[in-house]
Amino acid sequence: MGSCSIPGILGLLCLLAVGVGLCWCEEQQSIVLSSFNRPETWLRPYDWTYMRVELPPWFSYMTMVFTSDVDIGRDKMKHLPKSRLPVICFKDGSPPLPDLSDHYSDILMSNLLVNGSFGGEQHLNTEQCIPFQKNVTMTLANDQISPGVWYFGFFNGLGPARTQSQMISRGLAYKFSTSINVHGCVTSTIWGPYCNQTIDTVSCSQSSIFSNSSSLFDRKMLDGGLSSLNQLASNEAHVAAENHLLPEPNSKEATQKVSNSSMFASADNLITCNNSFESSCLSYGEFKFYFLDIVGVASHFKIIVTDLKLNQTSPGNSSTPFDGILLMCYARHEAMPVTSLHDHSSDISRVPLVVKSPKVGRWYIAIQAVNQTNANNVTQEMYFKANMCFSLEWQVHECLNGKAGLNCSWEAHMLQRVPRRGSSIPFESYFLPLDENMPMEHTDFSLEHLLSNSSIDNETWTYLLVDIPHGTAGANMHVQLLADTNLNYEVFSKYGGLADIDNWDYYINSSSSRNDSTLLALNDASGESIDFYLLSAREGIWCFGLKHPPVSDYSHRTMMTIALEGCPNHCSRNGQCRYSVEGSGLAFYSYCVCDRDHGGFDCSNELVSHEGHIWQSIFLIASNAAAILPAFWALRQKAFAEWVLFTSSGISSGLYHACDVGTWCALSFRVLQFMDFWLSFMAVVSTFVYMATIAEASKRAIHTVVFIITALLAISGATRSSNIVIVIAIGSLGLVVGWLLEFSTSYRFAVCPRVLGLDMNERWLHTKRWFWNLVKTLRERFRWPFLSLGFVGLAFAGTSWKLETNETYWIWHSLWHISMYTCSFFFLCSTCVKSSNEPLPAEYELTRQDSSSRIETETQH
Repeated sequence: MGSCSIPGILGLLCLLAVGVGLCWCEEQQSIVLSSFNRPETWLRPYDWTYMRVELPPWFSYMTMVFTSDVDIGRDKMKHLPKSRLPVICFKDGSPPLPDLSDHYSDILMSNLLVNGSFGGEQHLNTEQCIPFQKNVTMTLANDQISPGVWYFGFFNGLGPARTQSQMISRGLAYKFSTSINVHGCVTSTIWGPYCNQTIDTVSCSQSSIFSNSSSLFDRKMLDGGLSSLNQLASNEAHVAAENHLLPEPNSKEATQKVSNSSMFASADNLITCNNSFESSCLSYGEFKFYFLDIVGVASHFKIIVTDLKLNQTSPGNSSTPFDGILLMCYARHEAMPVTSLHDHSSDISRVPLVVKSPKVGRWYIAIQAVNQTNANNVTQEMYFKANMCFSLEWQVHECLNGKAGLNCSWEAHMLQRVPRRGSSIPFESYFLPLDENMPMEHTDFSLEHLLSNSSIDNETWTYLLVDIPHGTAGANMHVQLLADTNLNYEVFSKYGGLADIDNWDYYINSSSSRNDSTLLALNDASGESIDFYLLSAREGIWCFGLKHPPVSDYSHRTMMTIALEGCPNHCSRNGQCRYSVEGSGLAFYSYCVCDRDHGGFDCSNELVSHEGHIWQSIFLIASNAAAILPAFWALRQKAFAEWVLFTSSGISSGLYHACDVGTWCALSFRVLQFMDFWLSFMAVVSTFVYMATIAEASKRAIHTVVFIITALLAISGATRSSNIVIVIAIGSLGLVVGWLLEFSTSYRFAVCPRVLGLDMNERWLHTKRWFWNLVKTLRERFRWPFLSLGFVGLAFAGTSWKLETNETYWIWHSLWHISMYTCSFFFLCSTCVKSSNEPLPAEYELTRQDSSSRIETETQH
């Protein structure tokens, strides 16, 4: 037996204490910033709902827990049509529209279903979808998902039929619930997915200068023979920029002279930032992180390294060559950059990092020191025992005085938002230039007086900026240009920054016809207009860059409209535009409810032709004429209650379907729907009760109970498929109860004989005689060929109900009408109604005589 020493036990306890302390510290590094919950929710076929989640810039990771009552794997998903696929979709900045996207089957879903996580480092810029799962837990770090507003959409079926108006949407309903927790670091200087990365702060200062860099603009000015003053000023500004020097604040006079002599020179707002430490040092492979906030539309920002030094960490180490050591700079918008995932990168020890037209928001900067050598034309990284020390400088250039572009040469106009009067959609509005002389009643404006006059290579740019307000991400931005001649405009749009020829989100001209989940082009073939929608435009600053030739002829006029509208193209005149409030109450979103013949997010998809609509209407309405068969038989048998039920059921069903297909509505749709289903339920149950041929008092009692139950079924959920099974079960129960009442009355003494002292043989003979009498009664009660046809019709009706889909509803539901009324007719014909003059059964008469004699005997005694 070994013994445990005291020092060993103490060492183990110390290790446990250190481990617990580390875990406690890691837990304390992050806190829950916000929580978003969606309780258990049912999604009917083609139903959907949205959830808005806001991730602050300082969040570290987001955890989403999703549960549902269905589990769709990869194999099952391949065999499911898109119209029956329940999916979760999420998108940055605006509600997702998965009907126009194929991202629901991309690698994201494959990784999730195989590995249970997203895996890898990927920035989710586009709309992504995954199918419903029983239990899903997703953890997305801030290097995988950017901060801002995210919309989660839950859809039960995709495709153009999702917005089509339908009487009944066949399919399965699913329930789900979800909860989302957003975690963040405890301090602003700690960041990263695990709150283990330190962010160094920077200090900034601001000054106003004029800037004309050595670019194509400068060469054009020099080639044009500008004055020596303008050349000198331009050269001085260029030299200052090359040496990272700030001009004197009192340079207003020189700026004014250049502005007066050249249309290219304009005011430039320069924001300069430096890291808080005079010098920072990095060893091999280490990172330093910074962030820079771009609060306005900037032309560009530049990151420059100064005071670059290489310090040896070991005196005995040989000198490390400086040529192979790189100071890499990685920049990424709204997320932490890494070596394998970033937006921009440069070796700033040799060339400054310049980001043109940066997006508004927070930019994260990572600095890393690496040592690269070339051996046999192969780049290799070599370890070095030295520290690279440096100082950083940021320069953010913003144009002033309504200018934009890298050289502040083009005109830029901020448009004001004007709410649309009398609109039924709360966020509908339009944008106009800030002009006191422009009437607010007009939704469009002329472009000619807003265009830039300067040009380079016969090209000119004009910028228009609009601000989409908070909570209106569900709106659609409508942009339209109309001219009295062919348009020579090209429209470049970008979110959060200036658009140019190399940096844009959407591009369109007079001949574009691109349509997807974010852009809808409505251009005609005349070439005199540009008309498009940005679907569900995200909140914030949008820039529209108009590229056009120089304006020399003002005889032609171009009118432009930029508006926020509820539904694209007014639902193509084939539906109604409606809006809803997101669950948190912080955002609106709009959608189209199309008519019976159209579908799609804008009701532009023709799902049923005009001729097809007519034939569908005829089938659905005329098929109810089959109710004449059971109604006629009931009237012939003087079963007036059944006659009224079948007649009313056929008429109400015909009126309901006439209203549903858009022909004519005698009453409101809900009233007609209730009457149709309630009377149909009653007709089914009444058929079964009629087959029992019980006394009228018992029949009235059963009918009263059935009236109440079927009315509750029709008012609470008329279109549920389970109602058919419930109604048939109620009818069968009524038939069994009726038979029990009848047989208990007619054969009660045969079943329980008066003399209980009979021997076993006599009891067996008595029971056998009773059973054969029962079989004889059943054979005489029903006409079995008609009864068999009734069951065949009932089976065909169930098959028709099962085969109903949204596309084939009209034919199978018409056959359902015919088969149900026909099987009711056969069931009624199969029943032999007992005549009132028919003598009672022999056993019943004898039993009654015995009872009478027994009573007389007892009276005499």
